[in-house]
Amino acid sequence: MKSYDVVVVGGGIIGLATAYYLVKNGVRKIAIIEKEYIGSGSTGRCGTGIRQQFTTKEHIVLMRESVKIWRLWEEILPKPIHFRQGGYLWLLRSEEEDNEYRKYVALQNLFGVDSRIISKDEIKEIVPDINLEGIFGASWCPSDGSAYPQDVLDSLEMFLKSHGVDIFDYESVVDFKKTSDRVISIKTDKDEYALDNLLIAAGYATKSLANKLGFDIPVKNYRHQIVVSEPLKIFLSPMVVDRSLYFTQTYRGRIIGGTDTNEEETDDLTLTYNFLQKFSSELVSVFSKLSSVRLMRHWSGFYVVSPDKHPILGPTPLKNVFIGTGYSGHGFMLGPIVGKLLAHYITYGMFFLEEANHLTLDRFEKGMLIQEKAVIG
Repeated sequence: MKSYDVVVVGGGIIGLATAYYLVKNGVRKIAIIEKEYIGSGSTGRCGTGIRQQFTTKEHIVLMRESVKIWRLWEEILPKPIHFRQGGYLWLLRSEEEDNEYRKYVALQNLFGVDSRIISKDEIKEIVPDINLEGIFGASWCPSDGSAYPQDVLDSLEMFLKSHGVDIFDYESVVDFKKTSDRVISIKTDKDEYALDNLLIAAGYATKSLANKLGFDIPVKNYRHQIVVSEPLKIFLSPMVVDRSLYFTQTYRGRIIGGTDTNEEETDDLTLTYNFLQKFSSELVSVFSKLSSVRLMRHWSGFYVVSPDKHPILGPTPLKNVFIGTGYSGHGFMLGPIVGKLLAHYITYGMFFLEEANHLTLDRFEKGMLIQEKAVIG
């Protein structure tokens, strides 16, 4: 039986980013277990966006720090990840919304994020072809942006393999061996691995794995769908948000986006025509130039949603088991900073950002929830 200092369950950005920072912290015996291929879960199905325009100190601070890492990763990872800071343009459709977002922007500015409220004329300068009928103004952050998910994962995987991290893909967790307060080993459908520490960062499967270990995580899985177009000449830099609609253009020229169809909790990822109708209608209403563009691919993935729309990070009732889950659609953008935080906690027993201490599992038992209002898609 192989033995590891840390076993990570989950081959998405959280698992890989945590392993990356464990390596940086000097941990050498690391394994990642992924039941399909790297990025087969929510990371590989996300909408590429990276933003700091949130409504709580916790999200704003974590994303401010995450953007710093995104910039660094673009420079130092072994392959390009196509991180760009094209901005997020959040359209506002009433004076009431404008007043509300001015408060959010003030909070974002307080913690060092360069967002601001802009006029309709300024919106036109950023996206000349946008339809401004019914638009009051916008919240704009030029340092927000996007990255290409599979390129990020490929680059992290290349780094990890070059530093001796074992990655076991197409290998499913079957069971655990544990004492009253810790896990001793993890059993898969192919092997068994002894471990000192265990991180569960398995997206939608995190809750069921925690249940196997005897504790519960208050998250729910919701299907969210995304579509991409045929490639076009590059003309759109920012992510545009119009209530539940979001869309941007990738470096490959494709329009990518989604919208919220107000679905119930589900474990079903079946695609729906209703989504395509709603997305197409909303997209054309705000950007009529795209009315003749062909949609080429359509897929779905999970938002793993916590009761307060914030991630659940760090310790669990078992002394050597840690979790990272509940990102509520923001896992990709939070990935770099969450990976760094989790690696620090596993290595040193503490977070290096005070705000992360507000995001642990025990906040639900204590009734210390922090409600995030800016959730889209």
